[in-house]
Amino acid sequence: MSDVVIIVFGSTEDRSAQGLAGAAKGLAEDVRVLVVGDYQPEGTLSALADACRGAKVILLANDTYSQEVAPRLAHRLGGAAVGDGTDVQLEDGKVRVTRQVYGGKAQAVIELRGSPAVVWLRARSFAPAAIGNVERMATPSSGRTRIVERTTVAQTDARLEDARVIVSGGRGIGGPDGFRDELEPLAKLLGGQMGASRAACDAGWVPPTWQVGQTGKKVAPDLYLAIAITGASQHMAGISEAKTIAAINIDSDAPIFKHARFGIVEDYRRVVPLLRRRLEELRENEGDR
Repeated sequence: MSDVVIIVFGSTEDRSAQGLAGAAKGLAEDVRVLVVGDYQPEGTLSALADACRGAKVILLANDTYSQEVAPRLAHRLGGAAVGDGTDVQLEDGKVRVTRQVYGGKAQAVIELRGSPAVVWLRARSFAPAAIGNVERMATPSSGRTRIVERTTVAQTDARLEDARVIVSGGRGIGGPDGFRDELEPLAKLLGGQMGASRAACDAGWVPPTWQVGQTGKKVAPDLYLAIAITGASQHMAGISEAKTIAAINIDSDAPIFKHARFGIVEDYRRVVPLLRRRLEELRENEGDR
């Protein structure tokens, strides 16, 4: 049995499998990858418990199924679970997981004393690596519980958690028109994806799948452009792993500027059109070469 078992709900080409393989570096030479297709709560849990007996570390991707399975799998195997990990280390035979606490204001290193250690990891916290041996696992049906309906949300872009560039808007955008007419064209020029604060999502201006923050998606893009977002601690908890944060806000005292590497104090309606125009010029110049 491998020391590390990676579990991915979805296809073998899923980027989360590559990210988990990167997280497994340094934990073990022999890494086993299990791909679970049709998820059923009880059947999947039983199959995973059988497949993972004897493993020391079990890593799961950042998705709803993983968050549901992790504590139950750890209990079934007599181990310990922790979620939203940003780093995993094996030191002196003990598994230590780094995760953020207090809304992203601090980091805690948690030592999992129970074995196996079951950890679901934050997306894009690890560099992709080659996937090892991949096994597709069938899950038996269970009479206790079953999924009776699945609803798929139409999505043309990649997952927000995997985006390298995110253009995100907040309450200060003022309504859905600002997202559609100003921010979305900017995101397309940057080759990025759209995000939003909880206030904008709760107002119904944008889809709930765009929500970034403590109760939304936790992202780690190379560039996070926060437009008309004040930067409350709940929102910052979702973007603390961003490589670079840039902000546009009319309020010079907005908390977002304490975390941003670049900041512009101005109404976004005056700044965003200038950014779009400049990006269009750069694209035209590159096309002429």
